[in-house]
Order: sequence, then C-alpha cells, then structure tokens
Amino acid sequence: MPATFPPDSALQTIVVPRTRDLGDNFQVRRALPSIERRMVGPFVFLDQMGPTVFAPGHGLDVRPHPHIGLATVTYLTEGEIVHRDSLGTLQTIRPGEVNWMTAGRGIVHSERTDPQLRPSGPALAGLQCWVALPRAHEEADPAFAHYKADQLPVEQGEGASAVVIAGSFFGRRSPVPTLSDLFYVDLRLEPGARIGIPAEYAEQAIYIFEGTVDLGRDGQFAAGQLLVLKPGTPVTLAATGSGPARVMLLGGEPMDGRRYLTWNFVSSSAERIEQAKEDWRQQRFDPVPGESEFIPLPDLPGKPVAYP
Repeated sequence: MPATFPPDSALQTIVVPRTRDLGDNFQVRRALPSIERRMVGPFVFLDQMGPTVFAPGHGLDVRPHPHIGLATVTYLTEGEIVHRDSLGTLQTIRPGEVNWMTAGRGIVHSERTDPQLRPSGPALAGLQCWVALPRAHEEADPAFAHYKADQLPVEQGEGASAVVIAGSFFGRRSPVPTLSDLFYVDLRLEPGARIGIPAEYAEQAIYIFEGTVDLGRDGQFAAGQLLVLKPGTPVTLAATGSGPARVMLLGGEPMDGRRYLTWNFVSSSAERIEQAKEDWRQQRFDPVPGESEFIPLPDLPGKPVAYP
C-alpha cells in the first residue's frame, strides 16, 4: 500500500529501493522507476552504484548496449569508468565530473573499468540517471558531452556546498546541454548544517546518498531513500548525526505527455520502442569502435510500460 502522510507533510512519496547484487559484489539501488513512483520531472531512471570495492583483477564491465529517446547522466563519487560509444567517443569519467550522453534516435555505449586499475581492486561509487527527452528531440542526432568538476557551478555557505550538475537551481546554471527544464544537484551538508530547498519546479525529489537528514515536521531519514516532495512545497534540510550528509536534488517540469519504457529504450511511442528492439536484434545500430561484445536483447514479454 502506498504511504499516507498528514496534511501538513512536505512529502508525496517515499521510495526505499532494494539493493541488488549484479555480481563481483557490485551492488545497485534503483530508486526510479519504482512501484511508488515512476518518474520525477523528466527523470525516469535513478540508480545508486556501490559503494563497492572489486576483488583484485575485477572491475565494471557493461558491454555495448543501445539507447533511444533519453539522455544518460553519469556522476561518480569514487573511482573511474571508461566510456566508449558509437560516435567514437572515448572518455574516462572521475569523481565530480559529468558524462551527459544524448541518445536521440539511437546510440550504443559501453562502460568499463580501466585495465590498469584492475590489479589493485578498484573502488566505485556514484549515480546514473536517465532523462526522458521532449518529443521534439526524441529523434535528434545522438551526442556526448563531458564536463570537468571545475566547470560545474558551486553554491557554498554555512556548512553547505551544492554542485549544480545539470539544469538550474539555487540561482546557478550548469553548462551541461539539457533539452528540458530540470535540475540535478549534488548537495553536501556538514554536521548540523541546514539549508532551504526552494520549490522551483513542479516536481522535486531528494535522494539521500550518505548520512542522515532531518526534514523538520516529517522527521529524519537515512541514506538510500528517495523523498518525493509535494508540488510547490519548500523544505528545510538539515544534516543530523555525527557525520556529514550528502543528497542529490533532482526533478523538473512534467513531461509533455506519456512515455513508454522497455529495457534501455524510452519513447512517447510504443511502436517506436518495438522498432528499436528489432533494430538491436538485427544489429542495425552503429557499433562501438574497438568493441566486439554486446548485450543481446533480453526476453521482453508484454507491451512497453507507460509512464506515468
């Protein structure tokens, strides 16, 4: 049963994702999509990766796979990932940097640990999101953008530090080339620090990455939870406990209509997803240069899931 909240609560939904082990002790928490909430603004997917330490000789190996109709957003807090895609991009991402890959009409990419890091047993932690594209841009040419940590705007003060990863928030705008009204912020709070979260967008959420936070009348919440706020409701967030807290603020304006999601594909058209599935089955997507492996299309019974 969905949670119910008192009339004066700032919360609309709480998502507590289950932890899944993908092998080699690599664990993820999937907050979006979930039964409780399918999307927040244009965000249709949110995974916390790790934190994990691979065994010596091991690492991340996500073989080439396709996307359409979305942008992938990779943001690390620890470790490195080597990104390759069908545009010929070769880019290592490190903590505090952002990879923004616009799939549009179709792109293929892989994500792996650098072979030079594997002997020592590399660590990895971070988040990956998918942002659904507006209808006008669903079939745009694929593109890739990478930004260093020092290229992202930072708002600081009174024990709080906020990095605007994408979109606009706290009066700062990221240079990342988004195609819709959204925000994605890495907010760190020292113990006892407090900060007001304005209601700048119709749909807003807080994902607790580390530590414990207090949301005033709604109480305290530990790491690994997605707190979806009621529309138009500003809140004050405080770090509680002996250590710092780290949260991701995300959301934006509602999408311009229903979206369908199946496997790695997002579209306003269920028929377009069926076409993408067949294109991948027949290997019509452009390949990733230098990669011979790929993830086969899984058995996908039924029709694409419609959001919302």
